[in-house]
Amino acid sequence: MKYRQLGKTGLDVSVLSFGASSLGSVFRQTDEGESVRTVHAAIDAGINYIDVSPYYGLTKAETVLGKALKNIPRDKYVLSTKAGRYGVDDFDFSFDRIVASVDESLARLNVNEIDILYLHDIEFVPADIILNEAIPALQRLKERGKIRFGGICGLPLGLFETFIPRVEMDCIISYCHYALNDTSLLGLLPLLESRRTGLVNASPLSMGLLGTRGTPDWHPASPQTKAVCLEAARYCESQGADIAKLAIQFSTSDERIPTTLVSTANPTNIQKNAAWTEEPIDEGLLAEVLAILQPVHNRTWVSGREEYNAGIGGDEA
Repeated sequence: MKYRQLGKTGLDVSVLSFGASSLGSVFRQTDEGESVRTVHAAIDAGINYIDVSPYYGLTKAETVLGKALKNIPRDKYVLSTKAGRYGVDDFDFSFDRIVASVDESLARLNVNEIDILYLHDIEFVPADIILNEAIPALQRLKERGKIRFGGICGLPLGLFETFIPRVEMDCIISYCHYALNDTSLLGLLPLLESRRTGLVNASPLSMGLLGTRGTPDWHPASPQTKAVCLEAARYCESQGADIAKLAIQFSTSDERIPTTLVSTANPTNIQKNAAWTEEPIDEGLLAEVLAILQPVHNRTWVSGREEYNAGIGGDEA
């Protein structure tokens, strides 16, 4: 496993990291014992960065992860969780709620300190609440030694363009913007590098777009994007290849992207994903798949408030 530095934090993180959302049964019903074994398998494979949130499974993911980490030496992993989003439409970024949320997460996770706390999906609330309530809460939590670093996460890239120049930010999580079908995250790199902001890339499979099973109905991508991504996945299958392998290799190969989060509750899957990062990418297949995906390259969708989604017309921008 390769490791890269996460911005100015000084943390060295594995190029493939573990997203614990699956432990909350957000994709399928999961077995707690299997989930615990998956976390252990990830760490054994060299993955040292784990991300979770109280939102995932309505605290189930944090609770299960806490059980998995109970007997793991604390220096074996970098841990991040989130605050501010607690349900589909349940957001509270007030100072007191952020502070209380961290105490609740610490108890569930069986740790005394969280390495990175992210404000979760802040595109759904007015900027003033984040600037005047949530950001000061991050600072207070640092002063109290409950978190080491703070950051924000969300879908629209406009979100980061709005906040990063205005406030000191240690890290961000961006998802669905550095994958085979969408590399628009690259446009944000100059700003991140100028501020030495740590970057975590998430969802190299674009929330299931890049797979042969077809995308679930709830997925916000357009019918055209879903169809083209499915075509690319089936092309890989016709060549005896797995688009998931190509996607993970692609997302972890750029030296400018410190780490990419993947989520699973299956020990074999996470071992396989980790092993893929050590294998050379099939450049010929990559070129063919990128050509198939070209008609929908960098297509995205609206998430949250209008001011963060300028120029995005549904999924056809």
